[in-house]
Amino acid sequence: MRYFAGIQDNYCVDTIKAFWNARRAKVIANVKTLGPTVALGDGRMDSPGFCAQYCTYTAMDNATRQIINVVNVDKRETSRKSTNMEKVAFIETLDTLKQDLDVIEFCTDAHSQISALFNKNKGLYKDSGVKHTLDMWHGAKNLGKKIHAAGLQKGCSLLLVWKKDICNHFWYCCKAANTVEDFWDMWTGLLHHVTGEHQWGLGGCYHGPLEENGNKELIPKGSTAHRKITELIMDERWSKTIPKYLTFRSTGALECFHAHLLMYASKRIAFVPPVYAARTLLAALDYNEHCSRPYYVKADGKYSYHKMYNKKSGGFCLYIKKVKKSYEYIKDLQCAILRCKLDQLAAGRGMPRKRAMRPDDPRRLGTLSGVPAPSTEQILETQRSRGRGELTCDCDTYCFF
Repeated sequence: MRYFAGIQDNYCVDTIKAFWNARRAKVIANVKTLGPTVALGDGRMDSPGFCAQYCTYTAMDNATRQIINVVNVDKRETSRKSTNMEKVAFIETLDTLKQDLDVIEFCTDAHSQISALFNKNKGLYKDSGVKHTLDMWHGAKNLGKKIHAAGLQKGCSLLLVWKKDICNHFWYCCKAANTVEDFWDMWTGLLHHVTGEHQWGLGGCYHGPLEENGNKELIPKGSTAHRKITELIMDERWSKTIPKYLTFRSTGALECFHAHLLMYASKRIAFVPPVYAARTLLAALDYNEHCSRPYYVKADGKYSYHKMYNKKSGGFCLYIKKVKKSYEYIKDLQCAILRCKLDQLAAGRGMPRKRAMRPDDPRRLGTLSGVPAPSTEQILETQRSRGRGELTCDCDTYCFF
């Protein structure tokens, strides 16, 4: 195991980084030819909850759907707070992209710390010329959560019946509206539609004739449920974010990349910082090389489908299979790793017996806790076992006497 770790550290980590930078330069050159760039960004923690050690922030070009930047941030670099990692990673990502591309728009999820960076008063990027927009899927998801929570309140159960329709209407309004005024004209019509009123003084619903059979139970006008849904869709704080949804962007492709990243950096395994960073770059190389491969066509000229069960809907979905991955770049990467080893041997340097920590290794900043560890003798003097409060024995620090 020690020999394997030595090979990784001496020959693979730096070579993978250099190989990624060379491939990324080609992607950036291609994106530049398309004009101003619209970037999609999303962060991914290496473990769930607030115990994450790394945050990987990925940026994707909206036109080509290729990864254009990958940034890894260690918890030690953000005052040992997991909640700050995505913000720090986003700042590094956008600063890097602004040096390489003409970024005019950056679409993210509704992360409050990132949104604050574009604040007109104190935001870091308020005068950068980059427009901040929000992902539609996360917006509809958050709206659905609010409706579900409101529907659990007394007298508001009808909101649960209308939740899916309201979220679908939000999608439609964001896609069809060209201005904020157009959005509100369509969006506020929902308050009439749910009561069965499809024509009113200042307008009417945009849908065609409705079938009488199969209609949902209407929400009585002025009822508790109607007042609650009015509060939700007219919320002042939420309404300020509406202009950010009208570009109708989605970071769904990045969600696919994050799922793909599990193949290289599983959340069930802990990696040292250099190895974790190298694995994320391997995942990005794999994704960029194969994201545009064609669909697989059978001998009869028809597509081949793959069935997948959806836990949320309780049903199966169909996905079109793509042709198998070729992994042609692996040979070039293997040659680069071997060349690195031969260059070191030619210089009279073999693999060292002890691995030195890299200058940029975040572990040099101290422990994750931020508190220096005491000596073993000090811990033995103060640590007590559970139960009678006696000193622990030699075999188990949690044994009972």
